[in-house]
Amino acid sequence: MSGHSKWSKIQRQKGAADTKKGALFTKLANTITLAASEGGGEIDMNFKLKLAVDQARSANMPKDNIERAIKRGTGEIAGGPIEELRYEGFGPEKVAIIIDSLTDNRNRALSEIKNVLNKNGGSIAGQNAVSWQFESKGVIRLPKPSFEKKEELELTAIDAGADDIGEDDDSFLVYTDPKQLQKVKENLEQANQKIEYAEIEMIPKEKVKMKNPDKLEQLFSALDECADVNNYYTNADI
Repeated sequence: MSGHSKWSKIQRQKGAADTKKGALFTKLANTITLAASEGGGEIDMNFKLKLAVDQARSANMPKDNIERAIKRGTGEIAGGPIEELRYEGFGPEKVAIIIDSLTDNRNRALSEIKNVLNKNGGSIAGQNAVSWQFESKGVIRLPKPSFEKKEELELTAIDAGADDIGEDDDSFLVYTDPKQLQKVKENLEQANQKIEYAEIEMIPKEKVKMKNPDKLEQLFSALDECADVNNYYTNADI
């Protein structure tokens, strides 16, 4: 299971208060800007950009915001460069945390992330302190099928090139090698499967139980409100 990631934030925040939606739109805009700066502004020619735009549309982000973020990435409008940074640390009860940041100010990002962790029973750690407990996987989410159609969808996903298959409360999950994400996604689309979301995520190799998972949820809520935090992952079983 992929745990907490940007999909969770989109689902929680797209109908939430304007302040939380604003933070989510900032994160999504930064993702789009970075993708456009790396691979150009043509959505059909830039898979990373296509994923970012799909996420933004899923969150009901206005079309004008999406277009501005692309133009910022291609240099058509002014805006500082966006850096992609990864921080590792611990949450309550010493569960492992990986936090991905997209920011135009790395000093501010580090300060805010440290502050959020310290206030919520966590701490920042050094490089590779917890990342060895995770593996990078392509994750594709599809609407959860009816029980009768589940086996059919599993066979379709395997034929499309999936490495593994799972599910959570709301979605059917297809796991791939990160390098095969685009191919598997396109194969599923050609098989007339509706894709809710696709991204490369950090999946825990093993999960750990928590005595008080509410404390971790408080930490995640604080990270959601931090505009410099793009994504986060944990090995907690919640």
